[in-house]
Amino acid sequence: MREIIFAACVIFAFVGNAFAQQGGLNLRSQAALILDTQHERILYNKNADTVMPIASITKLMTAIVVLDAKLPLGEEIIIEAADIDVLKNTRSRLRVGTSLTRQELLRLALMSSENRAAAALGRTYPGGIRAFVGAMNDKAFELGMGNSYFVDSTGLNSANVSTARDLAKLVDAADDYHIIRDFSTTAAHAVEFGDEDRSLQFINSNNLVRSGTWDIGVSKTGFLSEAGRCLVMQAKISGKPVIIVLLDSAGKNSRIGDANRIKKWMETGFTRKIRG
Repeated sequence: MREIIFAACVIFAFVGNAFAQQGGLNLRSQAALILDTQHERILYNKNADTVMPIASITKLMTAIVVLDAKLPLGEEIIIEAADIDVLKNTRSRLRVGTSLTRQELLRLALMSSENRAAAALGRTYPGGIRAFVGAMNDKAFELGMGNSYFVDSTGLNSANVSTARDLAKLVDAADDYHIIRDFSTTAAHAVEFGDEDRSLQFINSNNLVRSGTWDIGVSKTGFLSEAGRCLVMQAKISGKPVIIVLLDSAGKNSRIGDANRIKKWMETGFTRKIRG
């Protein structure tokens, strides 16, 4: 059913783009897609079928695979040396030896884009990371994400690729999981490390979640030098549910600027002409 909906959306893409341009919607992201999920139509797309690295947007698929496996969320998982990023040498606030539940690791991976958390989730999957990556690609196939491919659970590898159109399918699927909705839109969360007698405050990597001016149901950011700055969201704008995908935005704040431009464009009524 989901594949039929997205196939039908393609019909409306050209019309939506024309009105977006007339309405002054000028996005700085190299690829973008706006999907009106209520009327099942694409309002705007820009290079929506271009395959490109997706960075930590990967973690949405990581969360789906973990939850589909119905692994015990209360199980304690210890961060190991194998979870250290040796590819990009990113830093982490999760020390080797730290013990957290699978649920806490999911929360940190989704809200704060914690790479060691995502690595540990993949490593502790039955069969290990190889089986986990296989499950990620199987799920992509199931969702009709024909131009997507995954090689790790974090998104640190630029070989994790997709398209804006495929990622809209991923966000739509993620919206079916209440844990993903909850964790990806948590503004801030304090983690208690009982075995180390310390506490750390983590914040959401999407400051639109923290701003309080958006009604966001699913959120995920991503950044790699190869991928640029990326953002995907399911949100309600003027009460209307939409999925927004922004890939390879130029400049540190341009993905946020693009999202706010989309919000203003919809709030000021430029999409009225294409409503069915």
